Amino acid sequence: MRKALALLAGLAVLVLANLTIVQRERLLAEGQVVLLELAPVDPRSLMQGDYMALDFRIAREMAAMPANERPQDGHVVLALDERRVASFVRVDDGSPLAPGQVRLRYRIRNHQVRFATNAFFFQEGEAKRYEPARYGEFRVAADGEALLTGLRDERTQDL
Repeated sequence: MRKALALLAGLAVLVLANLTIVQRERLLAEGQVVLLELAPVDPRSLMQGDYMALDFRIAREMAAMPANERPQDGHVVLALDERRVASFVRVDDGSPLAPGQVRLRYRIRNHQVRFATNAFFFQEGEAKRYEPARYGEFRVAADGEALLTGLRDERTQDL
């Protein structure tokens, strides 16, 4: 009986892990590209290797809002320009989006606004390659879920 329960538990974990992988792969393939202007921070962690801590201009704008206007976790509405660079419109209230707008999920962690991640990891010795980063490239699903897929320079070119 214990073996059967352990086997079922292991199978359930594998199924859930694979569902998550399929969802992320679909987001990478079908999500729309959204660029968030970033402000790189500390590019090194002795425990984790080389990485760039990320802070986004839109997150700073939201942090400056009165706390009662910004729910703990939710969605923000962004307008995309012709280069797909996002600018803050409003905190999502459920009203329909205008053309050229997208919803992006955010979370409040340690009193800071977070979009998908707050770090971009890269191979040791590659820090110079990412120094010119000015935008984080995200793939965003219709429900606002996002994945950071890369960094881009001031001309929005891939790094």
